Amino acid sequence: MSKKILITGASSGFGRGTAIELARAGHEVVAAAETWPQVRSLRADAEAAGVELEVIKLNLLDEIDIAHAGTYTPDILVLNAGVMEGGSIVDIPLKRARESFEINVFGHMALVQAIVPKMVARKSGKVVWTSSMGGILVVPFLGVYCATKHAIEAIAGSMKAELAPHGVQVATVNPGVFGTGFNDTGAESYVQWYDADTAVVPMPDFGDSLAGQADPQEMIDAMVEIIPAEDHLYRTMRPVATIDAAKQWQETEWTQNV
Repeated sequence: MSKKILITGASSGFGRGTAIELARAGHEVVAAAETWPQVRSLRADAEAAGVELEVIKLNLLDEIDIAHAGTYTPDILVLNAGVMEGGSIVDIPLKRARESFEINVFGHMALVQAIVPKMVARKSGKVVWTSSMGGILVVPFLGVYCATKHAIEAIAGSMKAELAPHGVQVATVNPGVFGTGFNDTGAESYVQWYDADTAVVPMPDFGDSLAGQADPQEMIDAMVEIIPAEDHLYRTMRPVATIDAAKQWQETEWTQNV
């Protein structure tokens, strides 16, 4: 059965691939991109792929954009947009930390508060949050990013319990390290402010951690499968090998010394 799906952060990576493949599968997709050049580029990508997408501009720091996106009434809301800022907790500028939360968390919460009441009123709908492997474990020097994803885990878990009695489903998808370019951008982001001569904690070389990133298609295929599905796991993490790593990380928090 065809669904109307609104997905944020659809200009690249998982969002772009998922939006196009959901449209190819016959769903009515509203794909949101941050800037007008990205909107036009995504429209061209959809045309080249031979699918129909309604592409809208949605900057999650822009109240006007959020209000416009909030006028839609999708069956499924996919909260996929995000930014990653590198830096140690004692060095990263608070402006960067606040912006990460504004985009990854609060902008999406504003969209939730605009759209989900309509789902509750009709007693049907679904919200899918793109969390991360970093919502379960912590990667040093990506603490702010992981903190936003930990926040998403708490928000999604609370929403799941709150909305279930009203017929609205909530789920998360948790990507590991995939070669979408997102991790590479995050690893480079600190160069805008970092000063090796004044930093309290020196930044490491991220080169090795960026080698051998997984094929994004595995995550896109999983998202395309679970987003419109009526019945699936609450959390979908890929690559599959990452699931055991995440569970082992949680176990070490109960057993390791300081």
